[in-house]
Parts: sequence; C-alpha cells; structure tokens
Amino acid sequence: MTAGGPRVLLTRRVPSSILEKLEAACDVQLEESALTPEQLRERIRDKQGLICVLTDRVDEPLLDAAPELKVVANIAVGYDNIDAPAAARRGVVVTNTPDVLTEATAELTWALILAAARRIAEGDRLVRRGAWKGWAIDFMLGTELRGKQLGIIGRGRIGRAVAAKAAAFGMTAVFAKQDMSIDELLISSDVISINTSLRPDTRHLIDRRALMRMKRSAILVNTARGPVIDEEALAWGLQEHLIAAAALDVYEKEPIVHEALLTMENVVLAPHLGSATRETRTAMIDLAVRNVIEVLQGREPLTPVKPGRA
Repeated sequence: MTAGGPRVLLTRRVPSSILEKLEAACDVQLEESALTPEQLRERIRDKQGLICVLTDRVDEPLLDAAPELKVVANIAVGYDNIDAPAAARRGVVVTNTPDVLTEATAELTWALILAAARRIAEGDRLVRRGAWKGWAIDFMLGTELRGKQLGIIGRGRIGRAVAAKAAAFGMTAVFAKQDMSIDELLISSDVISINTSLRPDTRHLIDRRALMRMKRSAILVNTARGPVIDEEALAWGLQEHLIAAAALDVYEKEPIVHEALLTMENVVLAPHLGSATRETRTAMIDLAVRNVIEVLQGREPLTPVKPGRA
C-alpha cells in the first residue's frame, strides 16, 4: 500500500504506468489475485474508492461494509456485477468503461461468426489429432455469409459496430426492435448476434421458444453477457438440430460451461476475449483509474452509469 491521498482498493494488477498515475493521487492497496466476497468486504472497510472487475460482486453487504466508499470504477462496459441502485442510495458513484472496448469486441464477434460459419475450430481440432485425410470436394462444407441476414439484438455501441462491418461480408444487418420485432428477427436471420446488456428483461432472452423460432441453418453468437442465453436450452436446441451452430465468448455460470456444449463440434467456445487486446484492456484500466481520481478529487466522473440502466 502506498501512502498519501484517499484510500483506494485495486482488485487486480494493472500496467505499471497506470498504477503510478493512481499512486500519485491516492493511497493504493493492490491485490494480486481474485478475492472472495468475504475478503473483498474486509479489504474495502476503510476505502474511499474501489477499482474492480466484472467478477467482483459489489452488492448490499459489501456497500454496508464500506461506509467511507465514494466511487466504484468497473473495468468493463457492463456492470451487472454491481448493485447500482444500492450504490446510488448511499451516494456512491459507479462508473464503467464504454467506447474504449467497442471495436475490439465487434472484431471478436466477427471472428466468432466466421469461425462458426466456416467450421474453423472444428477443422483445427481435426488436423491436430491427425484425422485429416486430405482434400475432398464435399469435406467440411460451411456456410457462405454473402447474401445472408445478420440479426443483431442490442443496438448499443458494440451492436452498431458489428453492423457496420456486415457490408464487408456482403451481409444485410437488421436490429431487433428498430427494424423488426425480436420474433421476426429470429425467424428471418441467418446469423444472430447477441450484443445487448444483461437486464431482468434480457435474462434468458434466448430460451427454448426463441430457439424454436430460428432457422435450422442459423448461427447464434454471444459476446455480450452469458445469462442472456439459457445454456440448457441452447444445448437442447443444438442436440435437436434446431439451429446449425453457436459461438460463445460468455457463459451463464462463467467460467463454468454447460457440459453438453463442451462435446459439440458445431460450437465455438472462447474464454471471454471480447475486449482482450493489449490496447483495449490498457485503455479500459486507464479510464477506470481516471474516473476514480476525478471523483475523489471532487470532480464529476468521466463515464458514470445511471441506476436502472444497463
């Protein structure tokens, strides 16, 4: 812990250049590894600021344990790990990191779309285990994207960035609610990209009923939040051949993945890599640190979140 300034808990190691910026303004306690909820409550008791990640749960018990807390900076654009209304009731500012991860997540979305459509992960596994017997005219045929419809659920920054790249692949992008209802989008889209935030009304938005509405040739991609998809229902839908493939970067009970999905060749699984570029993660951390410094020095945060809006 460094000496001087408001006390801040940082729950993960960050680049030294950014840590130095925070240490110049605050008294920093840095944690090297993930904390249990009990450990987090103990560490936060005398702190005015918290810089956390999406796996750190900031709930009523934690807020009750931190009477001096003034700001919580989440190193993520989503903040479903934080009880924002409870924080607001206590006068605690909550911030997130929008914009800086938009392009990286949109790029990863397209990587997953292409991997599922052209069976890249399946082919990689086949080659590695020595099962490839050579070229054949009907071998591992995938799906061409040109001329197909990309249905996007979630018209935020990331959803719009995903849509902006659709023309490069000859696809037409449509948005749920803006261009058509979710039901119409499910029925008519060849690829469906989940880019919505997690809210009570989007939890298990993709369930058995939704899967039954989709084309049997459809590909489902999720780079948003895991619980938007009911993984039990998804496993069932794939087993019943209701859709052709799925590509996931996020999971309902992360880091646990539904066991059935692990065995399916037509499922691409990534370990939550949406924002995982050096440039983006550095920018996210820097923005979180700047938010904390601004609030603790009596100024307005750069990117505050609004309670009740995800």
